Amino acid sequence: MSATTLPPRHQRDNPLRWLAATAAALALWALLYAQLAPFSEWAAGLLPLAPGSRAHEALKFFIYDTPKVLLLLTLVVFAMGVVRSFFSPEHTRALLAGRREGVGNIAAAGLGVVTPFCSCSAVPLFIGFVSAGVPLGVTFSFLIAAPMVNEVALGLLFALLGWKVALTYLGFGLGVAVVAGWVIGRLKLESWLEDWVRNVRAGAVELPSADISVADRIRAGIEAVKDIVGRVWLWMIAGIAAGAFIHGYVAADLLASIMGRNAWWSVPAAVLLGIPMYSNAAGIIPVVEALIGKGAALGTVLAFMMSVIALSLPEMIILRKVLSLKLIAVFVAVVGCGILGVGFLFNLLFA
Repeated sequence: MSATTLPPRHQRDNPLRWLAATAAALALWALLYAQLAPFSEWAAGLLPLAPGSRAHEALKFFIYDTPKVLLLLTLVVFAMGVVRSFFSPEHTRALLAGRREGVGNIAAAGLGVVTPFCSCSAVPLFIGFVSAGVPLGVTFSFLIAAPMVNEVALGLLFALLGWKVALTYLGFGLGVAVVAGWVIGRLKLESWLEDWVRNVRAGAVELPSADISVADRIRAGIEAVKDIVGRVWLWMIAGIAAGAFIHGYVAADLLASIMGRNAWWSVPAAVLLGIPMYSNAAGIIPVVEALIGKGAALGTVLAFMMSVIALSLPEMIILRKVLSLKLIAVFVAVVGCGILGVGFLFNLLFA
């Protein structure tokens, strides 16, 4: 069929067709998700391993969690891809420019949740924010909230650990982003930016078009799935494999001795352990689930998770392109203190 015989775009982009296709896809998703438990039981029964053995339990965990987390990740990323079609980095920059401290920190942290950019976007976003006149502390509130309190972390925490844990994590995560950004802003550390960053001048700010069709927004969700899931699925499976190993082979008493509720040093130890690691929320959530299932303290495990996704060494290497070592040290110290507070408070609240 030649290009001239294709239906007009407005017919191909009929919103009812796109909505119907989306509804059908969601129904298929729900059907697959409902069959995960019986499928995992059936598949585990085919394993040439003794039921109840460590290897059997580890593989059973892996068989169940891999499709479960993949399905959850796909759904959450698609939904937020649609939400993200209402925003753009330029729009975000325009909304934050000129905001006062305090109000700006809250707005920036809130935008970090609904406009989650990956760590590889930190450098261009940071330059864009600074060049648009966004205060340094406000910028940090956004950069802290975006990876730490993102849609994947909240969606998977809700699905795996319940709404109370997800909601409390949201509140504390936003609190860390707001307070840490405010503290950094009050320290007036703009002179610690790299010289070339401070010399960047604001460019034109292009707002996203308000005339975006339903089909385009659904396409945005599909593209988000292709992009994000396509980039993180290997890390996610690696995280599930680590979680399966912990589930099957690591003894509960060993985990309690490292991340137990009664060990005051377990929270800072978990934070220090998480910083050198590299993962994302999708990859670390299965590890969190396995650790909690083995008896580790919730606050300690979440402090570990937050340090992995908000203070990872690879992100610090990326940010070194625009921040001096002194400013990176301040950033790590302030955010690290906030994460420690969250860990201790979670342990008190959910003891």
